[in-house]
Amino acid sequence: MSISAVSSADRVMAIRAQILERNAALQRANEIGNASAPATNATPGNSFGATLEAALKSVNESQSAASKASEAYERGETVDVAQVMLARQQASIAFEATLQARNKLLSAYKDIMSMPV
Repeated sequence: MSISAVSSADRVMAIRAQILERNAALQRANEIGNASAPATNATPGNSFGATLEAALKSVNESQSAASKASEAYERGETVDVAQVMLARQQASIAFEATLQARNKLLSAYKDIMSMPV
């Protein structure tokens, strides 16, 4: 192995270590943010419609935040790539969960409508 190959391998490993450190810091920050965030569980006084509307607004906000972070990164602003990817993944997972909930609601609606009276 040549000296240049060793130094480039060392640089790659240093970059990898920095990425892992930032990822761990982001996860800790996310856990702290989730712990302080208010719970979105429905209380007996809340209606189903209000709970569903709040959940959809939350998904919309996460998609909007991910879009803004992506646009800022594309413009060359000082935005961490890990934060952009994390925001995009959170928005994707939130949307997928919403889609699955919608599918279950539609299935339940179809089952109820097909019941004999």
